[in-house]
Amino acid sequence: MTIRNSLRFLNHSSRCVLGVVAVVAVFFVSMSNSSAAQKDTEVKNSNSASIHKRKATSALVSSKRKTVRSVVLVRNRPSFGQLAGLHQVSDALDLKSSVALVIDQDTNEILFRKNDQAVVPIASITKLMTGLLISEANLPMDEVIEISHADVDTEKGSSSRLRVGAQLSRREMLHLALMSSENRAANALGRTFPGGLPTFVSLMNEKARTLGMQDTRYVEPTGLSSKNQSSAHDLALLVSVASQNPLLREYSTSHGHQVAVGNRVLQYNNTNRLVKNPIWDIGLQKTGYISEAGQCLVMQARVAGRKLIMVFLDSAGKLSRLGDAERVRHWVETIPVKQPVI
Repeated sequence: MTIRNSLRFLNHSSRCVLGVVAVVAVFFVSMSNSSAAQKDTEVKNSNSASIHKRKATSALVSSKRKTVRSVVLVRNRPSFGQLAGLHQVSDALDLKSSVALVIDQDTNEILFRKNDQAVVPIASITKLMTGLLISEANLPMDEVIEISHADVDTEKGSSSRLRVGAQLSRREMLHLALMSSENRAANALGRTFPGGLPTFVSLMNEKARTLGMQDTRYVEPTGLSSKNQSSAHDLALLVSVASQNPLLREYSTSHGHQVAVGNRVLQYNNTNRLVKNPIWDIGLQKTGYISEAGQCLVMQARVAGRKLIMVFLDSAGKLSRLGDAERVRHWVETIPVKQPVI
């Protein structure tokens, strides 16, 4: 083969090789582009799925929020006082409670009144009568009482740290019922009373009649039922009697209390923050709340040298009942002090 022919052959071979290389290169570029396109598609699909997931999650959260809001709306239904128009009645102290009464315990002088004859639900103020009966029954206070399923709230679905099977003495149950408004403890006190719950509730109503509480009716010992009803005037009578009971005074005004339940130690606190306020000299108190009753508070306290009984029912907010008590205290401190009638 001549040199020229050899060069022609090599040139032709080179072109063939280059052609093959070019084809291969085109193939790999094509494959690369296809892979990139596929990845772009996968990313887009992934982003789309992520967007749909976020939208679904957002919709779920929104749905839950709406559910929570609807539950809150159901729970925050109007109180009996609101439905009766009691909140439309104005007063000189601009109280947020629709029912109020302030009495000098020594003179029986009525210092302030607002819808005091209205009969409304009283919530856990009920526990004052429960405590009064238990303290006067001469039952063994160290006797152990066990929380049962019968003590679980099916009226309002309220929670409790006293589980079914928890055991405490009658004394501890009474302490928690008065200080921290423990519903299962209060119900257990009535359930284990001689004769059972029906007998105990009957005695609650009998005691009310004995004290002259003509507008009062009890159907259970905790106050969870809106059928437990009374007037401010009647509750002032109850507070006056209960404030003479040393056990009720001590338990209702203690700041806090620990109880051992099995292998747990539970810390309970007073539901009325005023008992920790050094400005106040409170002898007896009880708070209460259910939606039908609003926020409630009764107290016996010494203000400006006078022993006062204060009743606040159907207050609009949790702190407003305490604000009403503060308004009354400031007002009493500015009016002339009268000597008690002996």
